[in-house]
Amino acid sequence: MNTGAPVPDSYYERIDEHRYKPTVHASGAWDPDELHFSPLGGLVVHAIERHLADRTTGKAADTGLVIGRISFDILGRLALDECEIQVETVRPGRTIELIEATVLVAGRAVVRARAWLLAALDTSFVAGGAPAPLTPPDEVAPWEMAALWPGGYIASIDVRPLSPPQPGRTTAWISTALDLVAGESASPLASYVGLVDTANGIAVRQPPTAWMYPNVDLTLHLYRQPEGPWTGLDTTVVFGGSGHGVTSTVLHDATGPVGYAHQMLTVRPQPTAQ
Repeated sequence: MNTGAPVPDSYYERIDEHRYKPTVHASGAWDPDELHFSPLGGLVVHAIERHLADRTTGKAADTGLVIGRISFDILGRLALDECEIQVETVRPGRTIELIEATVLVAGRAVVRARAWLLAALDTSFVAGGAPAPLTPPDEVAPWEMAALWPGGYIASIDVRPLSPPQPGRTTAWISTALDLVAGESASPLASYVGLVDTANGIAVRQPPTAWMYPNVDLTLHLYRQPEGPWTGLDTTVVFGGSGHGVTSTVLHDATGPVGYAHQMLTVRPQPTAQ
């Protein structure tokens, strides 16, 4: 990537209809030469929403379908390089629909995402069961997360934990001043999802200099559509005894809870720590 040119205030720049180039702000925490999945996840949602808007049938707009679940499977190394996103409708429908997106880097599939869209109805008279809202972000102080993790993405975000982070347990607000794609308006959902993968880095059980625990997937279940600009992460990390772990998060926006996210971890010692 050419770092001599001015860096835009965004995570990606559009190349053409389906291809995007990451900026240095998209670089990862495990390896600065890789993509951090957070903004890539938001970019996938952005591409799905463009696909829905561009369809001649216009079913999503006509029936008010919204994303209720989106799952991402990370298939391999996410090189800090331009990517192509291919989107297709797998299961069309008037009230339920399934969309699939594939991210390719250098012609190789590195992420597959599936989004279930469900009809939006007024069910406020039976709503209930959600946890309590979090303390608002303007009432808590920032945390220098870049002191723990490297990479352009971590350096780009505003992290505000409600209390000092503990091993395996942290609740924090995340926001960013950067656009998802340069010169383009992203939806509240795409911008929100673009911060959720941060969950695996806010509640570390072991120092990342000694242990690796990257996630191989990310799944969000939403019972309410989130609004920006803050993504609230009430996160718990569990390591099992056989090399596996799970990061579980209750998702919030500034109004209250919106759903849940889960990440499957592969836990292993750093080669330098062995």
